[in-house]
Amino acid sequence: MPLLVLEPSNGFVRPNLGDVWVYRELLYFLIWRDIKVRYKQTALGAAWAVIQPVMTMLVFSVFFGHFAKMPSDGLPYPVFALAALLPWQLFAYALSESSNSLIASQNLITKVYFPRLIVPLAAVLAGLVDFAIAFGVLLVMMGYYRVMPTAAIVLLPLFVVLAIVSALAVGLWLSSLNVKYRDVRYTIPFLTQLWMFATPVAYPSSIVPERWRALLGLNPMAGVVEGFRWALLGHVHPSLPLLSVSIAAVGVLLVGGLVYFRKTEATFADLV
Repeated sequence: MPLLVLEPSNGFVRPNLGDVWVYRELLYFLIWRDIKVRYKQTALGAAWAVIQPVMTMLVFSVFFGHFAKMPSDGLPYPVFALAALLPWQLFAYALSESSNSLIASQNLITKVYFPRLIVPLAAVLAGLVDFAIAFGVLLVMMGYYRVMPTAAIVLLPLFVVLAIVSALAVGLWLSSLNVKYRDVRYTIPFLTQLWMFATPVAYPSSIVPERWRALLGLNPMAGVVEGFRWALLGHVHPSLPLLSVSIAAVGVLLVGGLVYFRKTEATFADLV
């Protein structure tokens, strides 16, 4: 049996992505654990995956669509809002769960070695189950309003992946900081709430002046939401400067998050 020797890293710390593949069975187990814990001893079970985005869509439709007369790029406002809420809810859930994942898995982290990156990654990927359930409701609503998807729907998985990567990128930073500073978890709901209103969920990016849209793209989820709407509904093309800046922002956050997570993971077992 080969002997594995664990040594502290020196100099530039590279993310151990190869180890994640080696421990892929553990990743699958943790994803399945997170899914079961989410629905364990709940009266409505998987219905919660539908209730939250649908109720939020109804509130937005009444106050933003009906009373405020918010433009919706020529689409029925309920479809317009729900098409943005699905990637947003995926991001918000993945961000919240990944940020608290290391603390929640402290018994496992302190007892055995495995690449710690698996813990927040599993928390992020578990959110895809809720997304898939709610996506079925969106398709039904599109049929009700006679909104047909276009050929651009083949690009839809790319924007789902971008939402996942965005949540993982931010979650790596927050989960690492949460181990050392436990008050980080109290800022996450507040941060998520502000982030949603800075993202074109209840409103289209077209209401933002053209010269400011690239700046809006510094918010990674702005590009995700606009791209998701376009790929699924196909009415208005997303702003290319906005989308390009969002993708670049995700890349910077992810690389920085991976490096910072790898640099601090040696202390997790001591601090958690």
